[in-house]
Formats: sequence, C-alpha cells, structure tokens
Amino acid sequence: MNKKISYILVLFTAIISMGVCAKAFVPTDKLSAVTTAPPAQTKPVMETPSSEQEHQGKAPAGQVYQVRLVDPLAVVKHPANYLNKRINVVARFDKFATLGLDYKPAMRSSETYISFLIMRTDTDKNIPLPEMKLFLKRTDAEKLIDLKENDKVQFSGVVFSNALGDVWVDVDKLSKVKK
Repeated sequence: MNKKISYILVLFTAIISMGVCAKAFVPTDKLSAVTTAPPAQTKPVMETPSSEQEHQGKAPAGQVYQVRLVDPLAVVKHPANYLNKRINVVARFDKFATLGLDYKPAMRSSETYISFLIMRTDTDKNIPLPEMKLFLKRTDAEKLIDLKENDKVQFSGVVFSNALGDVWVDVDKLSKVKK
C-alpha cells in the first residue's frame, strides 16, 4: 500500500514539475531523480578556452566550451554533460511559449524573456521537446515574429542549468534557416 502511495506521489510530482504529461510506466527510481537533482547553475562565465583545452574536450570549471552542432535529444539525454557549454542546434520550430519562466532555481523572468519550443528530431510528427527549456530575450524574439510551426531554425546558446534533470539554455542567437 505504501509503495502504491509513494509511486503516485512521485508521479504527481513529475507531472507538476514538468508542466506536461508524464510518460506512462516510468520506474520510480528514475522519477525520484527529479527531486534529488543537483542545484541549478545560473550564471555561466563567458570565457574562451585555450586550444589545448578544446582538443581535450573539457572546459575548466566556470568556463564555457564551444561545441559544434549537436542533436537536441543527445543534450536532453545527458544534460549534465553540457552544463556551462555552448551548443548549436538546427531543428524545427514549434512555437513561442512561457514554459520554464519564473522558476526560481533557474530564474529567467517572464518580463525580460520568452521561451520557445522546438520539435523532436527523432520523428517527422509534430511533437515538441519540452525537456529543453530555451530562453530568448523578448526584444530579440520580437524580430522573429514571422516564425511559423515547422520552420527550420538554427540557434546557439549556453546551457546554464540542469534543474529538474532538464536542459535550460540561454539562447543568444536564433535565426530561420533559408530553404
């Protein structure tokens, strides 16, 4: 009985914290990681690593490391591996949203930022990827008001947090890819 109650509480917590429907039949040991995730990192230091460090594939603590194009699903699968690293992504645009804004451990104010969603890269169906929280300054987003669902976009930004086991990215460049 206690095991059932525990499972229901963990499932409820996952649904509320993610803001989307939880996946069915997820083992409780994987859901419990949500509540024990490491504290969010909120302010990356924007420094360029030396070429020697680039060749080693690691950035010193507190520094941002340049990464070439990455698959967003790979980043979502291992968010801690990309913490304080710059990522460049090409994906299909879904929509502008308010997902993840004003969440204190990874604070981005809804007054200054807007978030946006991209589509999953492992399917041709229109399924968003809400595990990747993408934040863009509202002033930059206003210039991209003509973006439509399924437009191919490219963006770059720094993964500043892995709160809730998700990827939280400060996007500094977003553009539509010409066909």
